[in-house]
Amino acid sequence: MPYADAGGIRIYYEVTGRGTPIIFLHEFAGDHRSWREQVRALSRNFTCITMAARGYPPSDVPDNDTAYGQEIANRDVIAVLDAVGVEKAHVVGLSMGAYTALQLAIYFPNRLLSAVAAGAGTGSERATRDQFLRDAAASADVMEKATRIDAEQICVSAVRVQLQNKDELGWRMMVEHLASHPPKGSAKVLRNVQGKRPSLYDLEAELAAVKVPVLLIVGDEDEPCLDVNLFMKRIMPTAQLAMLPGCGHPINHEEPALFSWLVERFLTSVDRGTWQPRDPRAAPELSTAFAAALAGKVDR
Repeated sequence: MPYADAGGIRIYYEVTGRGTPIIFLHEFAGDHRSWREQVRALSRNFTCITMAARGYPPSDVPDNDTAYGQEIANRDVIAVLDAVGVEKAHVVGLSMGAYTALQLAIYFPNRLLSAVAAGAGTGSERATRDQFLRDAAASADVMEKATRIDAEQICVSAVRVQLQNKDELGWRMMVEHLASHPPKGSAKVLRNVQGKRPSLYDLEAELAAVKVPVLLIVGDEDEPCLDVNLFMKRIMPTAQLAMLPGCGHPINHEEPALFSWLVERFLTSVDRGTWQPRDPRAAPELSTAFAAALAGKVDR
């Protein structure tokens, strides 16, 4: 089994296909298996690298809380790229993985060709952030004492029932994968990664300065992530935004064909050199000023 060495911690990865490399970063409830539909679709033209984050077997599950954190998660991805011998790659992340993809675009742009961030932003909303942090800490404490993750309960949340309604088999597979995770590892990730990372709203200056091509994807029923994705679209000149109708949080599972098509279309445009950042004439502040000026003319 292939492993990358990340400061003495083994990070498991798989490589499929050939072509420009893509590294896929899974969500909290997923693992390296979460991307099978995308790997099947994209490995015909791309080298697809999937990895299991630390805390998710077959990767190591360190016992110490200090072995987990967002900066550590960022460097684990770089360790996998180094192990595979990849200098630059496209990165595609969902939820927790999407946050890491954005972090890499900020702090490791020299290692990225582009970033796709799907379902990014859970826990970022200012009005609910304190409660999110309290809930994350409490859930981590409960999870760490459990013998098994209550995966079915997690997967009937308001942003996951959409998958259950569309694809019972796919939903059941998600439940089984989550239930197979060691509670200790998931608790430490929840407490030290999701429970301690900054809100995306607090990274406004950093996100606005990103030069890497970015594709944001969000489901229109993923309520905790809707506003923050609009926020990122408005402040990031390099970001495009796709909103999938009737979709919740795990959108690569809900609409695998559409998700893969959107990703491939974006990555291909980057590889061909036809991708372009937002035209300055389409900047949000100019649209607002134009609307105000037009309203003034109408009033007169």
